[in-house]
Amino acid sequence: MDKTFFEYLLRLGDTSLILSQRLGAWTGHGPILEEDLALTNTALDLLGQARMWLTLAGEVEGAGRDEDALAYLRDAHQFHNALLVERPNGNYADTMARQFLFDVWHYFLLQRLAQSSDERVAGIAAKSLKEVTYHVRRSSDLVVRLGDGTEISHAKMQAAIDDAWRFTGELFTDDAIDQDMAARGIGCELAALRTPWEQHVCEVLEEATLKVPDAAAANHPAHSGGRQGRHTEELGYVLAEMQYLPRAYPGATW
Repeated sequence: MDKTFFEYLLRLGDTSLILSQRLGAWTGHGPILEEDLALTNTALDLLGQARMWLTLAGEVEGAGRDEDALAYLRDAHQFHNALLVERPNGNYADTMARQFLFDVWHYFLLQRLAQSSDERVAGIAAKSLKEVTYHVRRSSDLVVRLGDGTEISHAKMQAAIDDAWRFTGELFTDDAIDQDMAARGIGCELAALRTPWEQHVCEVLEEATLKVPDAAAANHPAHSGGRQGRHTEELGYVLAEMQYLPRAYPGATW
């Protein structure tokens, strides 16, 4: 088994999977019907992407685990998602701040992965990029609408950006796995994504009349480690709900 490649695929799949679960919790609770449907569709897009990454991870592992086994039968310390996506939904501004900062990063990551030397990775990335292009456009628009809206919506959006910003540093921090994948042409260096990410994010925040948070806030050690399996307690609550049925009734099928 190519252990490094396997864990790299888990990072991609887990990050999309956990954010999908977070967004799915808004179903039936969106502020307006249009947003309720939009969030649900975004959650479904991310779930589909997670399925592709985890299916490939199972093939690379070669231990007979499929996407369901990897999603439902691992404990929190075995997940490798970025900490940003396991943050609570909070209010709608919190959800959109998290989504916006993630979407922009996700877009530039998939752009690079679409050029991967591994045809399977390139194919999944290219397919996902079409969906994420819409995600970026939508979340950017919502940030502007809320930031440049009422006094209350502006204040909530600024507070949400400030809070989520703390967890963005991890998205650009390469470790040995990232470096190995980049050297082999399968993945890319995360640090290379920072400049285009900051440029897009800053342009949107300026249009939204929002302040860019202090860069130092995103580089505190306490706000990283998810991709290495070190999580906040919030992930446990997500997994408890997501994994209940297959753990309570092993082998159950519809």
